[in-house]
Amino acid sequence: MAQTLYPRGTVKKIVKAHSNRQLSKNVDILIYLNYALFMQELINEASIKSKQSGERGISARSVRRVSERVLRGHKG
Repeated sequence: MAQTLYPRGTVKKIVKAHSNRQLSKNVDILIYLNYALFMQELINEASIKSKQSGERGISARSVRRVSERVLRGHKG
């Protein structure tokens, strides 16, 4: 049996409890993919910011600096 990256049933239950709406069959996959894209963009932007600041690697500070802008871009 293949192992999933996340518990599909749990994600669906949480989203359904917060939205009080019917969910499509694969909504959990879309949520996971959106999350993965968000994290990828956040890391890319933090990497750019840390290089501009002269840091050797990505720090929590560089992530905080770009998080608000990246969150605004992914607001749905």
